Amino acid sequence: MKKILIIGCMHPKYDKRVFRTVKALSKNNKIIYQYVTYNNEKEYEEGNIIYKPTPYTKNLKANILIKLKNRRGFDKKIMNMVQNYDYDILYMHHFLASRPLEPFQVAKKRSKKIIFDIHEYHPENFLNQLSGFKKQLKEKVLWKIFEKQLKLSDKLIFVSEQIQEDVYSVLNINKEYVIVKNYAAIEVSSKEKNREISFVGKVTRNLDDEKEILKKLIKNGFKFRIIGMESEYFKDIPHKHTDFLPYEDMMKELSKSAFSLISFNTVKNREYKNDIFSLPNKYYDSIACETPVIVKNTFISMSKEVEKYNIGVVINPKNVEESVDKIIKAYENYDELLENIKKYKHEFIWTEEKEKEFINFVLS
Repeated sequence: MKKILIIGCMHPKYDKRVFRTVKALSKNNKIIYQYVTYNNEKEYEEGNIIYKPTPYTKNLKANILIKLKNRRGFDKKIMNMVQNYDYDILYMHHFLASRPLEPFQVAKKRSKKIIFDIHEYHPENFLNQLSGFKKQLKEKVLWKIFEKQLKLSDKLIFVSEQIQEDVYSVLNINKEYVIVKNYAAIEVSSKEKNREISFVGKVTRNLDDEKEILKKLIKNGFKFRIIGMESEYFKDIPHKHTDFLPYEDMMKELSKSAFSLISFNTVKNREYKNDIFSLPNKYYDSIACETPVIVKNTFISMSKEVEKYNIGVVINPKNVEESVDKIIKAYENYDELLENIKKYKHEFIWTEEKEKEFINFVLS
């Protein structure tokens, strides 16, 4: 039985990706699990898992430098775990903002095995609100730090092939890795399929082009529904909404929709690799509940899969008329989409086989 220190960093306790690794690895190993908390939680042990909530005080109005300063105390607590706890494997789900290299260096010095789970395209994602010269300088520095983190790690886990390929081409490294996507936890099917388009989760930035598409689709007999929230942003579009739903309930609701809209802009830069190479949870959840997806064409990773398997529609939101026509045509051939989803949806779901491959990779 191995002892594994899993650093969730700023991820909350039940973050889908992080907690999946905790549950999988805890089946035959002892886990020390660090995660962020904004409440007064206490450490506790359950089964093979020791839960280590790490308090952090949010200051949303603070500037970048103040936020970074506030992170030092939080990061120091995590470093204490890395330096002093008894473990065989250090599993990093992110890096410490104020000490980006230190956990890797300390664990390496202690002869611990290091697994780095790379959720995002870090050099662009970290401090992504910067622009101009500050953005260029930040990315130059981050690439050097990122390269050192990867070289100090024993094994790497990436969320998509495109991120792995791009990072390796930039850094010219050849480190052992595996791709672990944001697979759905369960599969759902529904006999009820309403002529509606659902949008799951919180609204990110500008969706103005998509709103025009939705308005025209509504005129063509579709309905629009937001699952998990209500937003003023969509007040100019007729729609229904649900409040936040537990995962299984969300999946049941999504399974009733004809399509799931997956289109968003995290930052102004349309070439932002953290978006174009993304494979978000809602994408896998949609296919797992047999709901075809409507995906923006600049999402390279998703677009390739959607077109490869014919499990949805790839649109250019800037071309409203063409997008509307493609969606209507897809709905006219809906049975074909559903047939393809049923054929390939096992590739979008976390299975025992995928879990065994993941565990073997971490432990071997």
